Amino acid sequence: MGSSLPPQSTTDEPRNRRRAALYVLPFLLIGLFYLVILIWWGLDPLWGFVILPPILGVSAIAWVAFRHGFDRQP
Repeated sequence: MGSSLPPQSTTDEPRNRRRAALYVLPFLLIGLFYLVILIWWGLDPLWGFVILPPILGVSAIAWVAFRHGFDRQP
């Protein structure tokens, strides 16, 4: 029983990575900016270790989603 999925082309992989990075970068920068603002306002720097992983995790999930084209599939 063969797979009914078409073969994936590797020619557009760098473009997909770049597109995904461009889509995710503004949100990552906003999250890091708010982290810097919170620490600048006097928040204990230890909280940065608590706040930073969700920012990076959600950015990584979004990058993977855009990289594999969830916005183009039905």
